[in-house]
Amino acid sequence: MTTSSPVPLLETPLCHWHACHGGRMVDFAGWNMPVQYASIVDEHLATRSAVGMFDVSHMGRLSVTGSGAIAWLESLLTRRVAGIVPGQFRYSLITADGADAPGGVEILDDALVSRDVDAADGTPRLGLVVNASNRQRVVAWLRGRLPARGVEMVDQTTTTAMIAVQGPRGLEVVAGLCPAADGERIRALGNYRGTSGTVAGHRAAISRTGYTGEDGVEVTVSAAAATAVWEAILAAAVPLGGRACGLGARDTLRLEAGMPLYGHELRADSDPFAIGLGLAINLDGRAFPGADAFARMQQTLDSRVRVGLDLDSRRSAREGNLVVAGDRQVGVVTSGSFAPTLGRAVAMALVDRSASAAGTALEIVIRDSHQPARVVPLPFYKRDRQTS
Repeated sequence: MTTSSPVPLLETPLCHWHACHGGRMVDFAGWNMPVQYASIVDEHLATRSAVGMFDVSHMGRLSVTGSGAIAWLESLLTRRVAGIVPGQFRYSLITADGADAPGGVEILDDALVSRDVDAADGTPRLGLVVNASNRQRVVAWLRGRLPARGVEMVDQTTTTAMIAVQGPRGLEVVAGLCPAADGERIRALGNYRGTSGTVAGHRAAISRTGYTGEDGVEVTVSAAAATAVWEAILAAAVPLGGRACGLGARDTLRLEAGMPLYGHELRADSDPFAIGLGLAINLDGRAFPGADAFARMQQTLDSRVRVGLDLDSRRSAREGNLVVAGDRQVGVVTSGSFAPTLGRAVAMALVDRSASAAGTALEIVIRDSHQPARVVPLPFYKRDRQTS
């Protein structure tokens, strides 16, 4: 009898740095990633108050270029790509259709699509950022639909690094490591906008999209420059109260911000309109995989919707915990945790529409114990934009 060898974990360009600086390394979607350095709560609160630095190099980064790039992505993504201008980002879904797909459509992933400054000859240059857990199947699916000419797609995930610098002082820290003109451009970036420049002496792409509910930017550099840029940003952030953070804090931050995560709130068979992602679906005059199925969903209310739940204790709910009203099951938790900023536990759940009104009293079954909860609007936390 033979046994197969375990598949080695993928490593980001910063993996060695994390391991040498106290990162508790875990397998995350096939990548060796730091879940925390010391306390998830401390890392979470540092991001809310100053700066949290996250290695998000495991996320898929795809470059799409060529004269036909815009039309090709327009035919495949749920969000309109035609008309996107250089420096702009849009949130979209990547879908497949077919007889085997639930309801006629399968959501392969959610993604950020962007347009870079075009090549000197006017050839469009676009990018896609996708989830680490879905990267390989998304890449294979897209490659299987590449036209014979006019479009080139390159997976840049392993040749680049992406550093998320989040928090009310994140923009200030990164801009301060740039030449004056680049720093001014970064400070002037609007949400879901990007630019390029020099950060800590290295060429970088800078975007302002975020996934924590805080201000900040993402800095993408070559793999060779990753450690130098990371260390320079960290050195500037620490005196302000900043610190390196792991994926544990990233998850609690996105939960407080009410942001859905693929595999939890968003799944292959989700109705995007029921979970608050209707903004990612542009149907008028468009054809993409699953468009007809989404048009039917838009006209038919799903039986369950995504809601926020406030618990009356610090005891955390977890994905899969049942939500009940009396002796009747009305939903299921999709994400839950103690929320450090709020000092109590919160959760997101899919619940029956009849139980979804704000203020509705419900219970979550946690290890056979019924914990009181009430429906609240999302997000749980919203930053003060006047002070950050």
